[in-house]
Amino acid sequence: MSRARKYDAELENIELQLLIEGVRRYFGVNLEEYAGSALRRQVWLAMRAQKVRTVSGLLEKLLHEPDALNRFMDGFNRVEPSGPGFFKYFRDEIVPMLRTYPFVKIWQAGAESLRDLYFMAIILHEEGFYEKSTLYVTDSNRGNLERVQDGTFALGGIHELEKTYNASGGRGRLGEYFSGGRLNGVFKPQLRRNMVFSQHNLATDASFNEFNMIACRHALEALSDAARAHAHEVLYMSLAMFGVLALGPRESVSNTPCERSYKELESEQRIYRKIA
Repeated sequence: MSRARKYDAELENIELQLLIEGVRRYFGVNLEEYAGSALRRQVWLAMRAQKVRTVSGLLEKLLHEPDALNRFMDGFNRVEPSGPGFFKYFRDEIVPMLRTYPFVKIWQAGAESLRDLYFMAIILHEEGFYEKSTLYVTDSNRGNLERVQDGTFALGGIHELEKTYNASGGRGRLGEYFSGGRLNGVFKPQLRRNMVFSQHNLATDASFNEFNMIACRHALEALSDAARAHAHEVLYMSLAMFGVLALGPRESVSNTPCERSYKELESEQRIYRKIA
């Protein structure tokens, strides 16, 4: 019995390596950028969703079904959007810092949360600073970029959105910023007027601009240690002096090479300022 269990584990490891290699060679996607636990969890969830019994069966689906890889990659990005505490701090504390610049560049690193992106745009608009701002939105997954660029969301969650908007200090009605039918709402095009969308992989790509603020609230959680270290280096190199870095609730700059180059501004929301 124990021999059979050991053999199954070895076989699964072989199949997993074949899946990693197959996806890399056919799609150019490096799954080794993700932490081993995150990758295995997503493989098991995808096997269940695709109703296959083996990792090899999942690989067959990924290689031969057009949308299977996008659905598989989406599983790494099921994250909780930021709550009202983050948006309230952004409005009350970060925007006044940004006002000191004649023009502001903000990088939304990771396009997993539609709410995060559009709420930041709404706050910049309400604070009279949107016309002087450009929001660069990047993600390694083109599907995430297309989803946030489209600006469509389910109206079934509108009460939660309104609650978050009001608690963040909203100055009007959330309904002013979207149109909708029976099932879906769409954020209005003027909120995307100063947004630039592009593919960028934090785990492998280099810095591409200098920013006054970087919001990386969700993109680091599933990365391997090596990929996360590279990502932190890119974030540091991309942030202007005295720029603001906003990380996710389970992330921090502690134990990174750049730790001493940041000052913590808000511990609960994981917000830092580059000082060196």
